[in-house]
Amino acid sequence: MLELADALTATPANVTPELRARLQKRFSTPELVELGAAIAWENFRARSNRVFGFGSEGFYKPDQTEEPATAEAIRSA
Repeated sequence: MLELADALTATPANVTPELRARLQKRFSTPELVELGAAIAWENFRARSNRVFGFGSEGFYKPDQTEEPATAEAIRSA
């Protein structure tokens, strides 16, 4: 699902036929529609927050000694 989120939130969105085929093996069409809608909604909110200058509320503070995880790193773990 992280790969789907990365693909959908890229500019422009880039869901490959290979990714779509792998997702269709695991999820039904209604499930994929719901996942896609949820990802798109959160992407919309995040981009809107940036436009209007809304920052973090500070609920999450990443450990400064670690690099942020990427979808590729998580898949290969």
